[in-house]
Amino acid sequence: MAAADTPTILERDSSVYVLDQTRLPGQATMLRLATLEDAAHAIRVMQVRGAPLIGAIAAYGVALGLADDAGDARLDYVIAALAATRPTAVNLHWALARMERVLRESAPATRREIAWREARAIAAEDKAANSAIGVHGMPLLQARQKGKHPIQVMTHCNAGRLATVEHGTALAPVYAAHTAGLPVHVWVSETRPRNQGLLTAWELAEAGVPHTLIADNAAGLLLMQGKVDLVIVGADRIAANGDTANKVGTYLKALAARAHEVPFYVAAPLSTIDFACPSGKEIPIEERSGEELGAGSVPVANPAFDVTPAALITGIISERGVAAAGNLEQWRT
Repeated sequence: MAAADTPTILERDSSVYVLDQTRLPGQATMLRLATLEDAAHAIRVMQVRGAPLIGAIAAYGVALGLADDAGDARLDYVIAALAATRPTAVNLHWALARMERVLRESAPATRREIAWREARAIAAEDKAANSAIGVHGMPLLQARQKGKHPIQVMTHCNAGRLATVEHGTALAPVYAAHTAGLPVHVWVSETRPRNQGLLTAWELAEAGVPHTLIADNAAGLLLMQGKVDLVIVGADRIAANGDTANKVGTYLKALAARAHEVPFYVAAPLSTIDFACPSGKEIPIEERSGEELGAGSVPVANPAFDVTPAALITGIISERGVAAAGNLEQWRT
């Protein structure tokens, strides 16, 4: 299967196949998830990344975990095991809560079939939501177009199709613009220490979208030089007040964008908004192993995420449209 045609999720023979993102960009390899443990491991070690994709894989992980036993005790264990994999991405917990709610209402004998059906529904809804994000976000790019010059978009981490079931979040407007024939160029931040910007560069190359990979610390200079028309990033959790957790380094880009009057947008499906979380202060920040920095015995701090205050966000793009970061209540129902 050609890399450009490789789906993010493929269901076959009671197993789920996903692109192993730890092997990208060097090799596009489909990873088989056949058990609960496979799914939990894939989420924990970042073989699958991106909040929407993590949520979908968690849902499939529930279905895989109920293969031989769908009783209440087993359901409790499956939900707990998947919930413990990563703390920040709210889509994980949103998907698990949805799966548990549906399954608790069902008799154990019917739970396995229902779990697969609900997981498929979550995946299909993510695909549709991200397509809508592209539709709502494309006019924001058009508004920044200057003559026939390419629209200059900066992003951070990977919030493209690899981070979702399809289309992406931050990259959905970029793909929509590219498909519509609008000239667009993407500044891709490398996103250390996991170098997830390389995944963005890989998928943009597969899609034929012009792009340039930059060192994380070059972003401020490019914004100061007027080489960026707008910034669009994804999100792992959006608090009720609009404060947004995303890959560490996002906050610095938001500060530089504000300093140079460049619009800064967050793109995410509604499942990423945590209305039970009042503000960014309550968002748990995952601290990953210092081994990812390759610093040997040197003391290391390795937070995986940071929080961008709502005041620095021009707008949030969801499947329902574009809203001010401080005005998300309209999307609660």
